[in-house]
Amino acid sequence: MNTGSDESGEAVVTADRSKPGDAAEDQQGQGLGSRAPEFVKARRMLHLSWQVGVFVIGLAVVGAGIVMLPLPGPGWVVIFGGMAIWATEFVWAQLVLRWTKRKVTEAAQRALDPKVRRRNITLTAIGLVIIAVLMGVYLWKFGLEMPWKIKDQ
Repeated sequence: MNTGSDESGEAVVTADRSKPGDAAEDQQGQGLGSRAPEFVKARRMLHLSWQVGVFVIGLAVVGAGIVMLPLPGPGWVVIFGGMAIWATEFVWAQLVLRWTKRKVTEAAQRALDPKVRRRNITLTAIGLVIIAVLMGVYLWKFGLEMPWKIKDQ
């Protein structure tokens, strides 16, 4: 009896004719788990060393991103780069990265919605008008004097 599987004794086939293990595969055709070369995965100590190395490099990149948050630099981009490094080896990082990509895509789709764009443009215009009025009142009352140089008036 042909069950559609490549292995003997395997009789489970999902409704879409894929193998049960294929459920963990993402859109690019790669499943969750280590992307280390096969010769590394074949040796336990070498694979453990590989994982430690990937973790340390990812940690250094994420740490640099965290430092860049208050300092000049692309902090969030570097943090997500470190997560991508971790995702080459660790399932938890792959899941976090997938979740993040999904949320960013959803936010981008919401931002492209004409109603949301109109609302955001309106709120931005109102905010700019409020800032312009406050600056006008300050300039009318104090002139071009800096706030820390204003004498009691």
